[in-house]
Formats: sequence, C-alpha cells, structure tokens
Amino acid sequence: MIHKHPISDRIRKIPTQFSWVDQRLVREGLIESISHPAAALYLFLITVADSQGLSFYSDASVKSLLSMDASTLNEARSNLITLGLIAWQKPFYQVLPLDPEHRSPREQPLSMGQILKQMMGGTP
Repeated sequence: MIHKHPISDRIRKIPTQFSWVDQRLVREGLIESISHPAAALYLFLITVADSQGLSFYSDASVKSLLSMDASTLNEARSNLITLGLIAWQKPFYQVLPLDPEHRSPREQPLSMGQILKQMMGGTP
C-alpha cells in the first residue's frame, strides 16, 4: 500500500461556492473526447457556474478570457454539447451532470468488451 502525504502544508480545501471537477470526466474516458479548447471552456464554465451549473458570460468575454477566436469557441462549445457536458442557449451556459443515465447511448462510455467487438468489426 502506498501512503500519501502532503508535499506542502498548503492543503487545498473545497470552497463553499459551487466549483469542482467531477472525477468521472477522467474515469469514464470523457476527457479523451474533449479538444484542448473545449477542455479550457469546460474548466472555465465549471469555475464560474453557480450551484445549478449556470453562467452567462458573453461570447466576447469568453473569447477574450480564453484567448479564442469565434470559430474555436463555436467548435469547443459544440464538442461539449455533443458529449452532453453542457447545454447552451445564448447567453446562458449550463454545466450538466455527468450521470450516465442523462447521456445518450453514443455518449456512454464503452466497456472493454464493446471496444474489442468494435475493433473486430462488430457493433457495440
């Protein structure tokens, strides 16, 4: 067993406001489907969202804060919407829960068996 201990005495505490990253983003492989600009947008949105996941930064503000052009922002937003990570209705963004039952079947992580079946020419 590996014993972990802090490297520094500066221990991170979860802030009282709503702002955190769900570990399932990595554990369920969603991070592998997110482009770098989409990851930056997602990090921004989970940081600024309220307890319901809502924020209303304008495109101009998001582009400026993340150093993105309009095309990159649109692609990043589409990437996150397609994966079921956010909803967007101008000017509002909503960060969505990562619960599998709320994602469409194509957004669900595949099992190893499904991946192997796909590789062999079958369907998941």
